[in-house]
Amino acid sequence: MRERARFAPSPTGPLHIGGVRTALFSYLMAKKNNGEFILRIEDTDSKRTIDGAEQHIIDSLNWLGLKFDEGPIKQSERTHIYKERIKELIKSGLAYYAFDTASELEEARNEAETSFKYNFLSRKNMSNSLTLSEDEVKSRLEREAYVVRMIIPENETVNVVDQVRGKLSFKSEELEDKIIMKSDGMPTYHFANVVDDYEMNITSVIRGEEWLSSLPLHILLYKHFGWEPPKFYHLPLILKSTGSGKLSKRDAEEQGHPVYAVNWQGSTGFKEAGFTSEGLINYLGLLGWNNSSNKEKYSINELIDSFNDTEINKSGARFDYKKAVWINHLHLKEFSAEKILTLANRTSDSLIQKYSLEKSEEIVDLIKERLNTTLDIDKELSVFLSQPKGYDSVAIEKIDRGLIYDVLNFCKLNKALISDPHSLKNQLLSFGSEQGISFGNIMKSLRLCLVGNLSGPDLFKIIEILGPEETLNRIESLTNKI
Repeated sequence: MRERARFAPSPTGPLHIGGVRTALFSYLMAKKNNGEFILRIEDTDSKRTIDGAEQHIIDSLNWLGLKFDEGPIKQSERTHIYKERIKELIKSGLAYYAFDTASELEEARNEAETSFKYNFLSRKNMSNSLTLSEDEVKSRLEREAYVVRMIIPENETVNVVDQVRGKLSFKSEELEDKIIMKSDGMPTYHFANVVDDYEMNITSVIRGEEWLSSLPLHILLYKHFGWEPPKFYHLPLILKSTGSGKLSKRDAEEQGHPVYAVNWQGSTGFKEAGFTSEGLINYLGLLGWNNSSNKEKYSINELIDSFNDTEINKSGARFDYKKAVWINHLHLKEFSAEKILTLANRTSDSLIQKYSLEKSEEIVDLIKERLNTTLDIDKELSVFLSQPKGYDSVAIEKIDRGLIYDVLNFCKLNKALISDPHSLKNQLLSFGSEQGISFGNIMKSLRLCLVGNLSGPDLFKIIEILGPEETLNRIESLTNKI
């Protein structure tokens, strides 16, 4: 059977980075096996649906390049299918109507000696179609609210297989006769999920480990219908960077990093924080995957080729923002100069206007190694557009002011050399030797004058690009300030 994997989020909020990782692994599973990736929106709970959440899911996947082959398929538009399937289970005696009110259920919980579960141990004492006469059931169906529950078999061990954790067993007395249709006529997550996976010929279900406890219920539903279940993979949690527990929006905010792929109602996404889609996809692909090689940088196609479902980790994966930034850097530095110019928000047009496209691309190649996020592009390119708006105060205190004057006078006397970086370097070496000044200190003084701090790309390349007049102007500008 052709591989078909799906991503099935509920639009009850924005798409968290954990959901993005689930979507990515589903996508990798499908594409590794020349299969199809389906997007299904599980929107049967209208009370919890949030405006804009569905579009946020789609926008996130589109930005990341996780193109779905089918979808978005909305469960709210498939209720007729679920109702027919529920009728099948009722007719076959594997589901039943339950009329218990909220107060009756609360009373049952209070009277239970241990944790109350609605199953074969308790259903005989409740108001349902298994305990009421046929006439009373018919009458109550016409005038009362009701739900439909699936039947959990008595005293049975439910054996399941999770491809990540192996074989697991659950005792049926630990399970509940789960509601599969709510009183508003809508199916619950458990029921619609199973029916859709069957109807859509899903071969691999990849989801978070929080759904592992639901697996026996889903397996029993497959068994009730006589269907072959797909393979199940429950991904480990993405843990916060320090301490214990799942990464939450609050944790991310405290650590100063995003938790959504793209912006959500004022909360900055990874895109707006300067991440490339390639970098974020790469990092998430390594999160929860036991990568046996030391390779760090992967394109999406390399992730597809390398993906192995037997290498998914069981234990939680700790989110490391610094590592994510590093991976993003690895991608940015290999982007073409042309692509980086398109990512510059403010400086691209000005740079091209001042230097020409060809020269601008040369400049970009010079600064690529210094880019961690796309937000760094404008900052790095601004050096070539205007004098520093400020100077590193710590560096100013450490620099010999007299040295800066000496460097200025030297450059004025040797202005012609500024256009020839190789000759300028040799003359500065000689100048330093004659004056008893280290070449390193001369370079620090020059760099501070030209870019405002002590770090940056090749200084002689900067001088060559700026030219004699601008170089002298910048040196003189700092001498006037100190």
